[in-house]
Amino acid sequence: MKDVLHNTFKQALKNGDVVLGMWLGLASPYSAELLANTGYDWLLIDGEHAPNDVHSILAQLQAIAPYDCQPVVRLIEGQTALIKQVLDLGAQTVLIPMVESATQAAQLVAATRYPPEGIRGVGSALARGSRWNQIPNYLQRANHEICVLLQVESVAGLAQLDGIAATEGVDGVFFGPSDLAASMGYTGQPNHPDVVAAIIQGIQKTREHQKATGVLATDLKLAQMYLEAGAQFVAIGVDTSMLMQSAKNTLDTIRPTASTVTSNSSGY
Repeated sequence: MKDVLHNTFKQALKNGDVVLGMWLGLASPYSAELLANTGYDWLLIDGEHAPNDVHSILAQLQAIAPYDCQPVVRLIEGQTALIKQVLDLGAQTVLIPMVESATQAAQLVAATRYPPEGIRGVGSALARGSRWNQIPNYLQRANHEICVLLQVESVAGLAQLDGIAATEGVDGVFFGPSDLAASMGYTGQPNHPDVVAAIIQGIQKTREHQKATGVLATDLKLAQMYLEAGAQFVAIGVDTSMLMQSAKNTLDTIRPTASTVTSNSSGY
């Protein structure tokens, strides 16, 4: 059997590789599979703001699985039970939002680990993650393959960044520009210079702790700035936004021509 337990996303971060991703908000396994064919290194299944539940997350994990693309699952919040459920579905890399302290970070790491290192409940016979106990030594190996990414997206989180990044078991810190902008008083302005400066400073501070950093940046010039600052895992697109913009651009391009043709025709 193929070693499906080996987490190549986590390995890439350890190697210092840059990996580019896309946000999935359509909650569709069909579109997830389509995008898994486009060459992105990772796809983020959003359980926080998109209309996902455990069934749709599972379906998207299954859709992405055959392809050379790694799924990352963002939970709605960092509850121990939710983390356990998503890991049992087969997610190996999780992104947990709204982290604001080292204590919280340590609790979240513990939720991803089986005892004695953590508090993850043991139910591998029912879990796709273990391939229903068909992966040899799953319970012994799983802890080492889970990748924990914590999302810092508030002024309070930035103030505690050193402690969060230094927490053992944290593989990376992801900066959420939209919530951070709101927390800084710039609601709706994730590209505000002060927000960008805070994220760049956060990237540099996190790297001092030998941890990977990531960010969502659909402005490609801004994405390049973050990459140059040291970000490793950067999401450069959102499926809902790209679909919306492409659809509008196509319509806006053809509508003036169509109106002219209509006005010049004799009709019936």
